[in-house]
Amino acid sequence: MSPTLSFPENFVFGVATSSYQVEGGIENDWAEWERQGKLKDPKVRCGDGCGHWDKFYDDIQLIQALGATAYRLSIEWARVEPKRGTWDDRALAGYRERLLALKKAGIRPVVTLHHFTHPQWFHDQTPWHEPSSLESWTRYAKKCAELLEGTGAAVVTFNEPNIFILSGYLGAAFPPGIMDGGKAFAATTNIVRAHVIARQALLERWGGRPLDIGLAQHVTVFAPHRKWWPFDQALTRLGETIFNHGFIEALHTGKVAMNFPGLIAGRDRIDGAEKSMSFLGINYYTRTHVQFLAGPPFATFGFRDAHSRGLTDIGWEYYPEGFGWVLKQMKRYGLPVWVTENGLDDRTGKRRPKFIYDHLKELLLARAEGVDVTTYLHWSLMDNFEWLEGWGPRFGLYEVDLKTQARRPTPAVSYFRKITKSRELVPPDEKEPEAK
Repeated sequence: MSPTLSFPENFVFGVATSSYQVEGGIENDWAEWERQGKLKDPKVRCGDGCGHWDKFYDDIQLIQALGATAYRLSIEWARVEPKRGTWDDRALAGYRERLLALKKAGIRPVVTLHHFTHPQWFHDQTPWHEPSSLESWTRYAKKCAELLEGTGAAVVTFNEPNIFILSGYLGAAFPPGIMDGGKAFAATTNIVRAHVIARQALLERWGGRPLDIGLAQHVTVFAPHRKWWPFDQALTRLGETIFNHGFIEALHTGKVAMNFPGLIAGRDRIDGAEKSMSFLGINYYTRTHVQFLAGPPFATFGFRDAHSRGLTDIGWEYYPEGFGWVLKQMKRYGLPVWVTENGLDDRTGKRRPKFIYDHLKELLLARAEGVDVTTYLHWSLMDNFEWLEGWGPRFGLYEVDLKTQARRPTPAVSYFRKITKSRELVPPDEKEPEAK
């Protein structure tokens, strides 16, 4: 029998969401994107979301029932600054009240400032590829620094900036819907500058007190579609370097370097970016097989059920060993690693306990090899609106009835709570009981 795997008492367990995906009632660039029919199902709308804005205080009890002591959420820029330079004081006060309620409940807020969405005016008036974007961001960052003061929050400046650039500036799948390598690189450098600006705004507002600040980087394991083909092998290495590490390297060394032939190329040095993170957040879900193409878009990305485990319901590979691999890759930066997202689309709820076990086991094995992983935030607290996929995927520990917005615990709730309370990782029961 193998020894029990244990977590230290100071290891942080939590859950994550983002504002647009759960709050409801938000008018932003994504709401307009939906009206333009840009989702996989052009009739789908986020609309009322999961009603999290109105149900927030009830949802705190769901977090407590998990034994979680951290909650990652985001500030919706469009809610607090619906018109350029005009603040909604009621929305600002609403966020502050909610953050203080979390603190009072013994749950640390981990606040994301930018989770893909923007006010509707942003792309038209001050898009990321223009210098004016930094003027708008500076105003927003200073307002957030004021909002968060005294809440005990940790700060994630940007969620998955690599996904945002790839989808918004190279693939035209996200707003602003651009396919332009030059603009993509300009937006990349400005987002790095925006991280520096946010960090400085927080330090100035908080009197230079110690600050937990980082970014949430989407990472994947790249594998060649054809193991024998040199171009697929090269694409695998290139993808790992640029996609997994590009933004992290920029905030570690101060140097931005992007070179993907035919898509994006450039180099720059950003003042203040070097060693500007106090923790490194990673979002991990799957492994990606890549195949080189002779012409645009030069690459395809796909998923295989290589180990006959069954793809997740969204069609991604179930690949927990990749989680351990990417965690060990992050050791090079010498920073505490926070898992800011990890989860799966499981529309029956039956696979999630095993998923949690398999991935937490990899996390503990990485810790045993010296990776300073201190935090695990499961995606997601509840089912939510999954961007281009709409309402189909189910990532929540709590299932949401989309008609009534009622929350119902999945079997993973009791299993997650068992781990947080015992601090021991044991395999889930074959039929994990549902929480009451």
